[in-house]
Amino acid sequence: MLTLIRGLLLVLLLMLLFVGTMVMCIVRPFHRDNVHQVARWFGRVGPLVGIKLLKRGQENLLPEQPVVYIGNHQNNFDLFTQASMVPKSTVSIGKKSLKWIPFFGLIYWLSGNILIDRKNSSKARGTIENATNSIRDDGLSVWVFPEGTRSRGRGLLPFKSGAFHTAVSAGVPIVPVLASCQKDINMGKWDNGTIIVEAMAPISTEGMTREDVRELATRVQQQMATRLEEINEEARQLSAA
Repeated sequence: MLTLIRGLLLVLLLMLLFVGTMVMCIVRPFHRDNVHQVARWFGRVGPLVGIKLLKRGQENLLPEQPVVYIGNHQNNFDLFTQASMVPKSTVSIGKKSLKWIPFFGLIYWLSGNILIDRKNSSKARGTIENATNSIRDDGLSVWVFPEGTRSRGRGLLPFKSGAFHTAVSAGVPIVPVLASCQKDINMGKWDNGTIIVEAMAPISTEGMTREDVRELATRVQQQMATRLEEINEEARQLSAA
């Protein structure tokens, strides 16, 4: 029964968000802060699905300068956890197929996010180049999930290098953002415990070249994997308290 009630409430909420986003995008189409606003709305949904969000490291988000943010991609609950940390002047890079998801796809596109065609390497490279130009020319930040797919609680998967090429080419720092494990969130449970969302310290790309990208991606992935294990344990302890 709880699952049904929550499901109906989420459908209603998503419909309201769809209408609100449509109105916002008509008033200010593809505005640089649209994604931030929509993410804030989604980030307030946590209590509805029985989770308590503990947000840390907001001082590392650097809203006053362009940044490449990289997050861990777990499941659909990222909408209600990772989204809570998206700062102003930030858009995300997502796969082109997202636009076909009912309601969400249209919201995603109209908000100003960047869609990438991963099946076409030349188009994908062109999209990354456009993202780099947006960072340089417009002072935008981008949010990327470099695993390229949902981890579904399997820890942090290997990173693709696109986000790191973008950061190095644009000469901007990388800020990792982690959410603790979400695989045990159950819509039928009243209390789904605590999820920690943490922005780690910025990582400089100053002086780096294309030759440094693969090593950079591997190093950052290892740092994030280590920190993810730590916050997973902390979240388990908080949820059990």
